[in-house]
Amino acid sequence: MLGKLTGFDDTIVAVATAPGLGAIAVIRLSGPAAYPICNSLFPAKDLTRQASHTLHFGSIVAEGHVIDEVVVSLYKGPRSYTGEDVIEISCHGSPYIQQQIIDATVKAGARLAKPGEFTQRAFLNGKLDLTQAESVADLIASNSAASHQTAMQQMRGGFSKELHTLREQLITFSALIELELDFSQEDVEFADRSGLYSLVIDAAAVVQHLIDSFRMGNVIKNGVNTAIVGKPNAGKSTLLNTLLNENRAIVSDIAGTTRDTIEEVLNIDGILFRLIDTAGIRESIDTIESIGVQKTMEKIKEAGVVVYLFDVNELTVTDIRRQVESFESDQVNYLLVGNKTDINGEDAIKTKFAEFPDILFISAKNHAHIQDLKDALVHKVMAGDINTEDTIITNARHHAALLEVHKSLNDVKTGMDNGLPGDLLALDIRLCLHYMGEITGEVTNEDRLDYIFSKFCIGK
Repeated sequence: MLGKLTGFDDTIVAVATAPGLGAIAVIRLSGPAAYPICNSLFPAKDLTRQASHTLHFGSIVAEGHVIDEVVVSLYKGPRSYTGEDVIEISCHGSPYIQQQIIDATVKAGARLAKPGEFTQRAFLNGKLDLTQAESVADLIASNSAASHQTAMQQMRGGFSKELHTLREQLITFSALIELELDFSQEDVEFADRSGLYSLVIDAAAVVQHLIDSFRMGNVIKNGVNTAIVGKPNAGKSTLLNTLLNENRAIVSDIAGTTRDTIEEVLNIDGILFRLIDTAGIRESIDTIESIGVQKTMEKIKEAGVVVYLFDVNELTVTDIRRQVESFESDQVNYLLVGNKTDINGEDAIKTKFAEFPDILFISAKNHAHIQDLKDALVHKVMAGDINTEDTIITNARHHAALLEVHKSLNDVKTGMDNGLPGDLLALDIRLCLHYMGEITGEVTNEDRLDYIFSKFCIGK
């Protein structure tokens, strides 16, 4: 691993808590000089003589001036987050105090940390593999139960364990095949071809399952753009307000009230739906309304799911048939929702639209069947139940590498079907191992690492 080849002779410092005012802020140092630097600023006791994983109360003093009373937490390497000597200074949350302490540590020999540099050092020192390190950023950014659970599962190494098992088995076969090359004159086979063939098939199935999970993972991590569309006065703004339980959009009997898109976020069963209330779809001579309709059409193309809301008392079966044909020709993922069922009764409406059994009938005004709509939205985007205990891919980099792994496995299988010699099989297996290693960081380069960790927040 790259970490075994990389040593750090400098000590980094950064604020590990969120910027702004707060009761407490934490300033983190990591590196070989963490203890000497803090010791020079903490006269209460000699920190170098204290046990690891202990807390110490005292003052931070720089150039004879007391900056703040603090609690210092000690973590001696390798029993720390980064694997190095780490000290965390818990001070009062004043941005001025934080900056004064940071300046004092820099004057004493530390340097400001780059974004994600603490986690990068944890990876390079073998405390985390790359998938676990990346899941730290996902965990910090998690904003729902599902995204939190998925990030936790990856940080605990669930994804890595699956890949590690496959990789170890492939390495064994690769070694045996390459050993055969040393005895090519004797025409012997050390690697069981039938066992390798079964392994490749099983591995391809596992990798395909991981690839397929990316659709769910992307939904969990980033949410779903959900456009509420329909003709003017279908009740789109009323539905938005009902879903959010607040008066977010202007509701009026006057058609064309909504001129621009309104976006809000709704959490349903741990999935974030980015609801977009759009302008009603109709031809208009009003310039501003026409721009709103144009934006609606753009949102339909961008949406992960489109809720087509219509007034069941105004539209006909022919109108719905025409709209369905339009959605399906454009490959739109849509949900038909009939509104205002409270006016003429649900039974009569269901009979009228019996041709479309998938229509969900609601009354946005009376909050009727809104939970059914929420359930339908989750089912529409997840195509089934959410099981965050399974390994779910949320990272686009992992997804791209897994596609290459799957391709390489298929090349190995095809090679064996065609009786490819061992040296060529070994090349395909090596390529597969390379892409697996790229995911976990067993194969990487410093430029790629700098890019990955640059997306982290400073202090982590």
